[in-house]
Amino acid sequence: MTDDTSTSDNRLPDVRWRLDGRVALVTGASSGLGARFARVLHQAGANVLVTARRGERLGELASECGERIETMPGDITDARHRQALAERLQSRGRLDVLVNNAGISDEGPIEEQSLDELRQVIETNLISVMDLCRLLAPLLLASPVASVINIASIFGVVSSRGRMAGYNATKGAVVNLTRQLAAQWGDRGVRVNALAPGFFPSEMTGFLADERFAQSIKERTLLNRTPALEEIDGPLLFLASDASSYVTGHILVVDAGWTAV
Repeated sequence: MTDDTSTSDNRLPDVRWRLDGRVALVTGASSGLGARFARVLHQAGANVLVTARRGERLGELASECGERIETMPGDITDARHRQALAERLQSRGRLDVLVNNAGISDEGPIEEQSLDELRQVIETNLISVMDLCRLLAPLLLASPVASVINIASIFGVVSSRGRMAGYNATKGAVVNLTRQLAAQWGDRGVRVNALAPGFFPSEMTGFLADERFAQSIKERTLLNRTPALEEIDGPLLFLASDASSYVTGHILVVDAGWTAV
């Protein structure tokens, strides 16, 4: 740490948060946090490619955002779709921001779950993330400003107790995959971090419409409230932009202190 400003970058702080001219890919972007992430990156100036199974939702997002956003519907668990995404980006010759957001949850105690259910969670939440990183590595390594953001969860850091074994296991794996890729790629200029949200309003959380559920969150968090969706914007943009240029291998937990106690 130093206070020597003689050789420092004199750009204004707000410029560090801009993504003008950069290319981003967001998976699972048809709703919830994924759609929000795409909007945030787009508003910061990035050219954004979005993918998810629900093509009509992606079309609505693209119509809302206007220029600099492209859609590519498909199932992220399909290896052919992942390969097609890589080829499309390779044809453009650039990728600077990869947001591995697509994910699903499971329910109930593990003894009541089927093997197929567990496999689907692993394919969606972990295998697709690993494979996209593998396929897109050449483009990321060629970028001077590459940032990978893996969307983990507070349940990759602590247990959700009596349910969601597949979700907990895969999000925990995403946390350590983030550290491992940061170690592999750090000396080649690629930053890899994870965002671990708490209970944000989304389809997966029922948009926090259940009053008892919302109250349980308030009682557990240190800020004693549920979050607004826009409170994920700053953390996402921080990790995507030059504002976090000296940050890699980090798990940024955004949970109002849920995991602090």
